[in-house]
Amino acid sequence: MQEAISQDHILATTVKGTDVYNGEGEHLGHIDDIVLGKTSGHAEYAVMSFGGFLGIGEKYHPLPWQSLTYDPGLGGYVANLSREQLEAAPSYAIDEQPDWDDPEYGRTLQGYYGYPVI
Repeated sequence: MQEAISQDHILATTVKGTDVYNGEGEHLGHIDDIVLGKTSGHAEYAVMSFGGFLGIGEKYHPLPWQSLTYDPGLGGYVANLSREQLEAAPSYAIDEQPDWDDPEYGRTLQGYYGYPVI
């Protein structure tokens, strides 16, 4: 399978595992999954794996897709967040699953990152 399908498009399977950095170039984690809108077909959240060691204590942080910018020089996505902001952000553990259909959960995520509710 090809890695990218064009200059501006990428396969979701290729995005998984892509590194995420903050604006200072500090590595924050990697994309673990993507949440798509069933009816819109658009990427709504990138679920970033952050923290822990060898999978122990790792947390998953849903980032609004619009909060990420791809940086070809880094070969990854940039989120304008500090490590401290990310540590305080809404997250869940590997054995938890958020209710993606709960409008309040969406408002919480969008509000934390300063984006309008989708």
